[in-house]
Amino acid sequence: MEQITDHFETNPTRVYTASRTHLQTQRIITGFTPGKWLESYKMLRTRCLQIMDANQWNTLAITSPNSESGNSLTATNLAISIAMEFNRSVLLIDANFQNPGICKLLNIKSKEGLSHYLTDSTPLKDLLVSIDVDHLSILPAGKAILNSAELLRSPKMLALIAELKNNDPNRIIIFDLPPLLSQDDTLGFVPAVDCLLLVVDEGHTKLEELKQSATLLKDINVLGTILNKSSDNKIQYQIN
Repeated sequence: MEQITDHFETNPTRVYTASRTHLQTQRIITGFTPGKWLESYKMLRTRCLQIMDANQWNTLAITSPNSESGNSLTATNLAISIAMEFNRSVLLIDANFQNPGICKLLNIKSKEGLSHYLTDSTPLKDLLVSIDVDHLSILPAGKAILNSAELLRSPKMLALIAELKNNDPNRIIIFDLPPLLSQDDTLGFVPAVDCLLLVVDEGHTKLEELKQSATLLKDINVLGTILNKSSDNKIQYQIN
């Protein structure tokens, strides 16, 4: 396996920018002036980091019971919020090979990503991209692949996670994952990371889906739940 250590010493060479209009349309926090919505992400960041630091955790998975609940948006905005901390860096990984969302949210045009690292042995340093946020690197999902569940728990993927976890204790690695109840990818992958956030869509996620998700995640370190698309125009969350 290639050494990861040197690949984060400098910023990725491919930097993508998005207009303020695009960021606002996609509800990315860097497109807005300070307000209660932005502050709710900062509070979420602080609470997550407190728990993760106390347990010496630095890998976080984000998923939802069903599709279109906003876990890609949550993963992206949380990653940006953490990167704003002075002593932190963040690697945001899109691990949803069937329906990736991060590149669309951030206007990233790259077609290569994690799947190319796992299947074609493309060097990781050639796949990383960045945006106009310091200390934030992004690994897109790359090409769609049929055996995504198997690749996410493959020895190469597990070795990558292990090396990323041990490389820099101040770097937070966030994985944006497919919905828990619709694909096997997430359930097979999450035991490899330290902890997880579950994103719930107000008015869309059913109580039975929440109960089923809780049963499936009973042996996972679940930090809490995020109520997305809240009617009071701010995210709500419950962190354990």
